[in-house]
Amino acid sequence: MKRVIVLLLIVAAGVAAWRFWPPPFGLFGASNAPATADGGAPRRGGRRGGGMANQAVPVVAGDVTRDDVPVFLEGVGTFQAPNTVTVRAQVEGTLVEVAFREGQDVKAGDVLARIDPATYQAQYDQSVAQKAQFEAQLANANRDYDRYQRLAKNDYGSQQQAETAKSTVAQLEAQVRYYGALIDQAKATLDRTVVRAPISGRTGVRGVDQGNYVTAGETTGIVTITQLQPISATFTLPQQNIQAVTRAMARGPVSVEALPADGGDPLDKGALEVIDNQVDQATGTVKLKASFPNAELALWPGQFTNIRVAVDVLKQVVVTPGPAIQQGPDGPFVYVVKADQTVEQRTVEVTRQGAERAVIASGVQPGDKVVITGFTRLRNGSKVAVGAPGATTEPEDDAPSAQATPRSERRAQGAGQ
Repeated sequence: MKRVIVLLLIVAAGVAAWRFWPPPFGLFGASNAPATADGGAPRRGGRRGGGMANQAVPVVAGDVTRDDVPVFLEGVGTFQAPNTVTVRAQVEGTLVEVAFREGQDVKAGDVLARIDPATYQAQYDQSVAQKAQFEAQLANANRDYDRYQRLAKNDYGSQQQAETAKSTVAQLEAQVRYYGALIDQAKATLDRTVVRAPISGRTGVRGVDQGNYVTAGETTGIVTITQLQPISATFTLPQQNIQAVTRAMARGPVSVEALPADGGDPLDKGALEVIDNQVDQATGTVKLKASFPNAELALWPGQFTNIRVAVDVLKQVVVTPGPAIQQGPDGPFVYVVKADQTVEQRTVEVTRQGAERAVIASGVQPGDKVVITGFTRLRNGSKVAVGAPGATTEPEDDAPSAQATPRSERRAQGAGQ
């Protein structure tokens, strides 16, 4: 009798446990959760599984347009100053003044330094005084000559005296001219004690300090001046581009741009000056030279940079954003966004392609909209959600699946069913 009572209590406890805390699975492994409408097992795991196939892929799209597209050629160039001058002393003496700052912009004729002029000033003054002395003697000789000439005409003097006076005048005139030349020489030497800038440009590091004795023609100059505005660039292009460049030059001035290493806005814009008259057989390239105004002093002698030459303009061609072009086994293709917000993969023929734009010969037409970012999960016919340019296309993290749910949470879910 006791065994029957114990057995009934165990059965009652089991029924209560089944009623108020049902297990997640039945006695034979079948789920106790309600079946789906089609009679299958219920789905778990949030967006995982079959739910992913019905979600729209976030993408960013751009328009296919018709536009004029410039054709550029690029080469690596080196900048060089049109003029560089090492300023040296032209006379001997003590450097009594340095009138410039290192790195200063100077103009032609500006005073850079002064050399002690005392010796050269004395030589100049001596030549001036000697010339004045002979000019006084010449004036007296001219008066004597006039007097002797009048006396000779009136038979009061001899013709020989008149001729002698004329010869004396000629000698003194020569002396005056000689000392006039000495004055010019002394003046030129005196002027060289003031060292002036021969060209406009920027000064470099000073080579001689104030107080030093300098001599004419010494190796170490006072300073070097480099012309920075304008500045020239020498660069090379493959020999295959010679014809395109010569045709562009035949049409008129050819514009060039100096590009920074990071690919930003051009550092400066200039004009192509000359294409060399021969090809370097060792490299198969031709040398070109361009000039830039360098108004902002963004270019420096010896600097390396990319030079871009505009050689042509393609008129009213079909253009897509450059990132839209993808490469596949059959060649380049794009994803075209259709009216029903699905994408169609189309093979295209690319004429020219750059980082920003691509010229298309066939495959798309102006007015089409092509995907430019968000290609990772795209397939032909995929449904997409088109966002504005600049929007992120990365999907959100998936929700935790049933396999990752803690046991305590699964029990709470079972209690609520």
